[in-house]
Amino acid sequence: MLIFSRQADLQSHLSHASAGLSIGFVPTMGALHAGHLSLIRTSLRENDLTVVSIFVNPTQFNNPDDLAKYPRTLEADVAKIESISGDVIVFAPTVEDMYPNQTQSESFDFDGLEHQMEGTLRPGHFDGVGSIVKRLFAIVKPDRAYFGEKDFQQLQIIRKLVSKYDIPVEIVGCPIHREENGLAMSSRNERLSSEQRDHASFIYKVLTQAKERFANENPEQVIDFVKETFNANPVFFLEYFEIADAETLVSITHIQPDRKYRAFIAVFAGDVRLIDTLELN
Repeated sequence: MLIFSRQADLQSHLSHASAGLSIGFVPTMGALHAGHLSLIRTSLRENDLTVVSIFVNPTQFNNPDDLAKYPRTLEADVAKIESISGDVIVFAPTVEDMYPNQTQSESFDFDGLEHQMEGTLRPGHFDGVGSIVKRLFAIVKPDRAYFGEKDFQQLQIIRKLVSKYDIPVEIVGCPIHREENGLAMSSRNERLSSEQRDHASFIYKVLTQAKERFANENPEQVIDFVKETFNANPVFFLEYFEIADAETLVSITHIQPDRKYRAFIAVFAGDVRLIDTLELN
């Protein structure tokens, strides 16, 4: 397996190895789980070459403690990738390599997508996401890039990034990978206590109940149900629950028959922040 830590070395390799071949790209922040591995498998099926980046991007963290605690498990990540295929190319750069002058993000206008939900609570987060994804696309020059739908707002923003900057890459959204109890797989799950993990099925259970109610109740009633249900649970603190238009991500007050809607949720289990989403119709 080839592992590159400098973008110049990766670009040099790809310029020679990828002639006439398609490149699939899976950008990650490491601490790989089965969800990441499913993205890699999909890329391997659909492309001649697959590149996986492992980089904890500092510019998308507005909470320094969250950045400090984010798991960094490069050796284990490489072993997991190699268990799938030894042909995957790994790009694990340093902060200095990705941000050679100063660790600062660009400013982006994502037509309002960045001002909803996560953007409201994490100022500058999506500028950081846009900055690193734009740089990685310029380095790897993939034909296709794969992202999980758990971070659906991020997925929509990356689609907007590609559209607004005319970046020639196909963005492929892949289904959420869940643990046996329904908890959406996330690198942050490793920080949950055994008790929190045992109770974590509660999040997906409430989401599915909200979907059932959405068929017969108005959005306000569904939101009230979710808030009341979480208020009665001492293990989790509900940061937000929103029902939003799947395209614009704007929260809704009434349902239009020709639109697609999703439920979005952010929950704290102690100091571990978990997000999830579910298609409603």
